[in-house]
Amino acid sequence: MYALVDGNNFYVSCERVFRPSLEGRPVVVLSNNDGCAIARSNEAKALGIKMGAPWFQIRHMEQTDGLVALSANFVLYGDMSDRMMSLAAGLGPIQEIYSIDESFIGLQGVRGDLTKRSRAIRERIDRWVGIPCGIGIGHTKTLAKLANHIAKSAERKPGSYPIELAQVCNLTTLPAQDLDDVLAATQVEEVWGVGRRIAAQLHEGGIHTVLDLARMDPATVRRRWSVVLERTVRELQGMQCIDLQDAPAPKKEIACTRSFGTAITELPQLIEAVSEFASRAAEKARKQGSLASQVMVFAHTSPFRPGPRMHRSVVVPLRRPTSDTALLVQAASMGIRQVFQPGYQLSKAGVMLLDLVPGSVLQGELDLEEVAGRDRSKLMTSVDALNGRYGKGTVHIGSTGASNKARTWGMKQLRRTPQYTTRWEDVPIARA
Repeated sequence: MYALVDGNNFYVSCERVFRPSLEGRPVVVLSNNDGCAIARSNEAKALGIKMGAPWFQIRHMEQTDGLVALSANFVLYGDMSDRMMSLAAGLGPIQEIYSIDESFIGLQGVRGDLTKRSRAIRERIDRWVGIPCGIGIGHTKTLAKLANHIAKSAERKPGSYPIELAQVCNLTTLPAQDLDDVLAATQVEEVWGVGRRIAAQLHEGGIHTVLDLARMDPATVRRRWSVVLERTVRELQGMQCIDLQDAPAPKKEIACTRSFGTAITELPQLIEAVSEFASRAAEKARKQGSLASQVMVFAHTSPFRPGPRMHRSVVVPLRRPTSDTALLVQAASMGIRQVFQPGYQLSKAGVMLLDLVPGSVLQGELDLEEVAGRDRSKLMTSVDALNGRYGKGTVHIGSTGASNKARTWGMKQLRRTPQYTTRWEDVPIARA
């Protein structure tokens, strides 16, 4: 069996831990450059605010409905996630951290009342970290994901499901008829892996609920749709098809892209930005033990702003695969010089590392002494350790600029709250 522990409205919940005055108020967290809503409180959802809603379209709700909008504080969210996941791991012997707010737990061999145990873990997370969460339990990962949705819906929308399924929903303990009733009350688009397009096709075929989908013949599903949907159907029928992953598979490509807070028109600023992106991508490559064989760099104007349009990219091949920040920044800078053209207001740029190979594979060449002389892996490890301890950008390549505050191209985050748990100067002080 599996459990899925999922933080409720995670980004908003993290903000509410340190600002209790936000409880009961409609709150949204905005994306990079305060562009659109990427997290919503239940109160914001009740106002009809959709995920991804552009800020300029909902901004009037600040005055009309008391909406509170905050810039994303990803450093805070990452630290709060680590705290939550460390407690969620106590539910079972195996854990797969699926996303910043979701964690699958393998329950094989766990004895006793799993529902009671899950409620105790949920209460501990709420009390020790301050993050409310829902827990779903099922015989497969797909059923656990579905149970988590039911647990949250039963709490958020009383009457949609039996109240005893709120907060913690254990599908494995439900009698057969009760389980069918719950599946029949859930729309098919709520199933993990059923996207909007597939859901529309299922509705056209008369498949409207999860119970309808679970009763389909897997072979028919495979012939009409795909082996992926067949696997989903089998999982809904209780057949395990998706295993837990102790660690995510290495990425085949690594990208770091950003929209600029202010449009860039000059090459030196663009080189600073691309150097920063290449440095971040290099750190990600080292973290998963990969080397890049090529570097792709791009820049483009905004499709929504007036003026001439431009979208250009170039791929820079490397002499040998590397994760050395200096070499990748050099390649990215070389590429962006080819891409840049004066007279354009660039709104976004990015770097992508391509053709990744395992770092353990030494590429045989005739000039091995030269390769050894250029090996700066220990230096890169030290740089990563320093940046991990003292914050990103503490040690950086000179071409990224001397100071973060002087970067006019940096992201707009005018509404960001303090980094309460990771910066001494932002730690809240309690006074009697």
